[in-house]
Amino acid sequence: MNPKRLFLASRIALIVTAMSFAIRGGAAGAWAAQFNLTHEQVGWVNGAAFWGFTLAMAFGGPLCDALGLGRIVALAFVGHVCGILLTIFAWNYWSLYAGTLIFGIANGSVEAACNPLITTLYPNDKTTKLNHFHVWFPGGIVIGGVVSYFLDKAGLGWKPQFATMLLPLAIYGSMFLGQPFPKTERVQRGISTGSMWAACFNPMFLLMVACMLMTATTELVPGQWIPSILTNAGVSGILVLAFINGVMAIGRQCAGPFVHRVSPIGMLIISTILSALGLFAMSHASGGMLFAAAFVFALGVCFFWPTMLGYTNDRFPNTGALGLSIMGGAGMLMVNFMLAVAGANIDKGVSLRIPAGQTAESLAAAPAGSDLNGIWLSIQGAAGLHTLGRIAILPVILFFVFVAIRVKGPKAGPLSASAGAEAAAANL
Repeated sequence: MNPKRLFLASRIALIVTAMSFAIRGGAAGAWAAQFNLTHEQVGWVNGAAFWGFTLAMAFGGPLCDALGLGRIVALAFVGHVCGILLTIFAWNYWSLYAGTLIFGIANGSVEAACNPLITTLYPNDKTTKLNHFHVWFPGGIVIGGVVSYFLDKAGLGWKPQFATMLLPLAIYGSMFLGQPFPKTERVQRGISTGSMWAACFNPMFLLMVACMLMTATTELVPGQWIPSILTNAGVSGILVLAFINGVMAIGRQCAGPFVHRVSPIGMLIISTILSALGLFAMSHASGGMLFAAAFVFALGVCFFWPTMLGYTNDRFPNTGALGLSIMGGAGMLMVNFMLAVAGANIDKGVSLRIPAGQTAESLAAAPAGSDLNGIWLSIQGAAGLHTLGRIAILPVILFFVFVAIRVKGPKAGPLSASAGAEAAAANL
């Protein structure tokens, strides 16, 4: 077994996952025009990636122990190939939805296998190593965003952009090929399946799952809508998205000192403050100030996902791969629905802003560069920015929850082989 190679291959697999988020976000407007979709329908298509992610986490997480991590990684590879090709050759809404769903299943399989793989490889430094692994989620979004921007400027459209993901896909597939995988930490320590399931019903663990619904929404829903929202607001949305994720990648790479000096729960409290301020500022900013607001938002959401996983796995170690999958799957499931909710909110905001004597159809059909087209873009941008501001209520709620957990939260429990609910309760 080569831990460094497995860790590097995991990071490249995550690049493929992340590139799809950026390229899909950049393609949202083209899909709406090509397939005649509403914002809500585009939200459902993008949400299919999160729904597929949830399916893979729900089934792949528990199967990591039974089938082995290597087989789950193989499923991810096949799903990525099929998802990319079906999306490129999509011919209507449902084929586009199916391609995105399959891609989402592959993305979820990467998380279902690689999160417990990393906690198994680095049992004494889980939060830091998970942050280092998840550097390549925002890092991959930067890569995808830059690819999307330059290929779009070259007039190549969204299909060649999706094809670029085949390169890192081939790299991670070849790196994983033939490599032995370790058994999960839970299996190595002899923790029974019953103890694992009992630990997942711990009330404090369930509270962290509820928090994950809100942290995931805060981080990922704006990221999927920012390219189209900010482009309509007068700046390059895909470049802002790349900027946000560049800041996040740097922050996650530097997570180690923060984890040891501030503590994971302290990092989460700071994250709620900055993400709320960033979203609120973006909803009222314009021009260059959008980058400043985006910087604050990026600092806020930077540590959310990996720190939530690391903190929860440290505090409730008996939950094992299943617990990690529940956390990730629940977060992605919530994002699936919230993407459509955000899209519907944008549609409603647009309808409320249409001037008297005009219709959405007449404005949308106005020639590019005309006054009416300018009005249409401005309306869509304003509705989108308002929606970002409404999402800011979630980190505000989380702030109070995390402060309460810091004051009266669970202490870290050793990974023991004792069975039953008593073992799970011992983690309180």
